[in-house]
Amino acid sequence: MTTVRIPEDWPATEEQARTVQDELRARVILDEPGPPPGTGHVTGVDVAYDDERDVVAAAAVVLDAWSLEVVAEATAVGRVSFPYVPGLLAFREIPTVLAALDALPCPPGLVVCDGYGLAHPRRFGLASHLGVLTGLPTIGVAKNPFTFTHDDPDTPRGSASALLAGSEEVGRALRTRDAVKPVFVSVGHRTTLDNACAHTLALTPDYRLPETTRRADSLCRKALREIYSA
Repeated sequence: MTTVRIPEDWPATEEQARTVQDELRARVILDEPGPPPGTGHVTGVDVAYDDERDVVAAAAVVLDAWSLEVVAEATAVGRVSFPYVPGLLAFREIPTVLAALDALPCPPGLVVCDGYGLAHPRRFGLASHLGVLTGLPTIGVAKNPFTFTHDDPDTPRGSASALLAGSEEVGRALRTRDAVKPVFVSVGHRTTLDNACAHTLALTPDYRLPETTRRADSLCRKALREIYSA
C-alpha cells in the first residue's frame, strides 16, 4: 500500500480548482475510438473515505478484458486533498487514485471510473480529469444521472437512452440487466460513447455494476479497514 501526500501545488480553493478544470478540459481527446472491448487490460478505480479522520483510500484493479480475471491490483491511502464541493469531487480523489495506478506492475489499459466524464456540469468529471493527467483512455460509469435528464431505456439488457443537458447528449443511460435500474455511462478521454457503452456491457455479465467497479470498491474498503488494524 502506498502512502500519498497532497501535492504542494494542489488547488486549495474553489476558484483555483475551477481554473485547473478549465485548463485541463481543453486537453480532452474525443476523436479516438478507444480499445476494443474484450481486448487487453481494463482497470477499475474507486475510493473509500473516513471523513472523521480525513483519510481516503484508493484502489486500482486490473482485469483481463476477455476473462474478467484479476491480473493485478494496488492501493494507496492519503489525506483528503480538497473540501467537499459538488462538481469538484475529483480534487478530493485524484492524488490517491494516481498513486494507486502508479503502483500497478502492468499497464492498466482502459480505466473505468465510478463516476463521470463529460456527464458533468463543467464537462470535466473524474474520468476526464484522470484521463488527461495519465494519457490513458477512460470512461465513467455512474450509479445516478447527476443533474441530467433521460428517458427510461427499454427493459432488455443493452437498451440505452441519451443522458441530456438540454439538447446536448453528455452520456447514456444504459440497461445492464433486464428490468434493472440503468447505469450512466460517459466518455472520459480517448474513446467514444458507443465504445464506452460496449465496454460497460462487456464488464457486466452478472451484475448491474461493472466488475471493475465492484472489485475496486471492495479493495479500497478493505484498504481503509487495514489502516486501523495494522
